[in-house]
Amino acid sequence: MKNNIEKLTTCLNEVEDAIKKLNIEADATKLAELEEEMASPDLWNNQERAEQVTKEASSLKSYIDAWNSLKEDLSTTLELIELEPDNNDYENTIEELINRTSTMLVAVKLNGEYDKSPAILQLSAGVGGTDAADWTEMLMRMYLRYAEKADLSAEILEESPSEEAGIKSATLRISGPFAYGKLKSEKGVHRLVRLSPFNSDNLRQTSFALVDVIPEIEQAKFDIDEKDLKIDTYRSSGKGGQSVNTTDSAVRITHLPTGTVVSIQSERSQLKNKQRAMNILVSRLAELAREQHQGDVSKLKATKSADWGSQIRSYVLHPYQKVKDNRSGFETSDTQGVLDGNLEPIIEAYLSSQVGKD
Repeated sequence: MKNNIEKLTTCLNEVEDAIKKLNIEADATKLAELEEEMASPDLWNNQERAEQVTKEASSLKSYIDAWNSLKEDLSTTLELIELEPDNNDYENTIEELINRTSTMLVAVKLNGEYDKSPAILQLSAGVGGTDAADWTEMLMRMYLRYAEKADLSAEILEESPSEEAGIKSATLRISGPFAYGKLKSEKGVHRLVRLSPFNSDNLRQTSFALVDVIPEIEQAKFDIDEKDLKIDTYRSSGKGGQSVNTTDSAVRITHLPTGTVVSIQSERSQLKNKQRAMNILVSRLAELAREQHQGDVSKLKATKSADWGSQIRSYVLHPYQKVKDNRSGFETSDTQGVLDGNLEPIIEAYLSSQVGKD
């Protein structure tokens, strides 16, 4: 039991240090400001702002409560064990608290400039035909499920269906505490090996999909000359190419100097889609400028090809079951769990592998 007391004491000290390093007190101040704004009857005159504030406040409250409750649970359990040192009924509680502490301490590793920002995920089908399109849709589902499990907000900003099955591409926005800091681990090529459901011989098929992840950056922090933009409008499309909107509300913005293209069709309002597209364009151009400034040419090239030999992670469903992250070395046979959004262990392993690296 003495060993358990030492473990829990260590956990409590680490949690108290983390609360200071992460400046949870400042987050609590921010939450109070959001709650004050929510109490204003004028807020709901702007529906979009009201929804944004409500989501942000809910996510921030969950984050703060998670740290405070962990600290309280550790402290309370320590007191109980010290009162009843020979009681073995606390074993499961101790293990659960140690695991919770390990998961929560991942946030301490997230100290990058944009780690607290919302994440923009661009998914694109690579080599593999219809299987690759289906694989891309599976990845989209995986990230949506992850967001749900992690108490993050997720929305599909754009989705381009494939003719037979799956999707050619999709753009997701995921927000909440450390959304970009965690999901930056997903940037790269994802490889799937399985028996194809799309050929009559049910042969083993290897498919690839590219995931690009950037932080969302405020427009005010990055200037764009409107003369460098080409803006097109079109009708949103669904499965099979059918129109899902009778007006030209979808927006495509092209930044002519770089060839960067952003398409958004999530809103019924063309103006709102244009605003969202501009936000993402700003984020993409800021990321491009940052990587060029750092001279990280290899990182830029890595986003161009979704094929053999370039994958960051492999998902094998046949002839055996295994997910392996090539950067951290993390492996698991729980392929279905991963595809159902259980990404936290993979993210933790990746972040740990990056400690001390530039």
